[in-house]
Amino acid sequence: MKDIECVDFLQWALPQLHRRWAGFRKVRRTTCKRIERRVETLKLPNVQAYRELLEREPREWSALEALLPITISSFYRDKTVCDFIGDVVLRDLAARAAQRGVATLRAWSIGCASGEEPYTVMLLWRLRVQPSFAQTSIDLRMLATDVDAAVLERARIGCYAGGTLKQLPPGWRAQAFTQTADRYCLRPEHRAGIDFVRQDVCATLPHETFDLILCRNLVFTYFDEALQVETLKRLLTRLRPGGGFVIGRRETLPSDVGGLAAWAQELGVFRKLNSS
Repeated sequence: MKDIECVDFLQWALPQLHRRWAGFRKVRRTTCKRIERRVETLKLPNVQAYRELLEREPREWSALEALLPITISSFYRDKTVCDFIGDVVLRDLAARAAQRGVATLRAWSIGCASGEEPYTVMLLWRLRVQPSFAQTSIDLRMLATDVDAAVLERARIGCYAGGTLKQLPPGWRAQAFTQTADRYCLRPEHRAGIDFVRQDVCATLPHETFDLILCRNLVFTYFDEALQVETLKRLLTRLRPGGGFVIGRRETLPSDVGGLAAWAQELGVFRKLNSS
């Protein structure tokens, strides 16, 4: 399939799924390969025939939507943001929890893919923050969700190629991982406290309320504006007043949704207003 053919198809199909072409432009090769494989599986002659199939078979849209998620991740992705989460956000939230007499902080990683983000946050907590709160017995529990069952299974196993660990702070790899051949596996104590759950943020929300929600490089990159607004409003119902909300550093929030104040806007970090 030629690039121009796939671009034309995506520009037609994505808006009907409330997705933004601008979000997929740079990753279109991955998406186009998946669509090409789908066309071959259906034994169709070309992507135009696939478009015609979609127009007469509404159920195929669900199959197309399942091809869209992009899973690009690594440990300690964007060092400045991770440092701020560890040095400022988690410490502030832990101090607030201690003042309330609460023993557990709750965080939610949306679109967690194969687990690098929630494990990074847990390492930040265990290796950098928790020792300062040893007398309070505060712990961190994380919910990590994704629509892709296969990447969630890899996340539960917690073993990774060395390349995805390159950005970790010095000493963390030796401290938190064991090496087997060319794979690095998180020690059991650093896998503890994270629940990996298959969930579509567009369809379902957890029942609990969180002190920290990480929604990086998903909703505000790939969703269209209407779906961004709808999703953000729903997410804020699950964030505790004063809680942290983290988006991708190059993402922007919809302008017509209130309830958040900048914590470090240049890093994509916000705090829920107490009055919201």
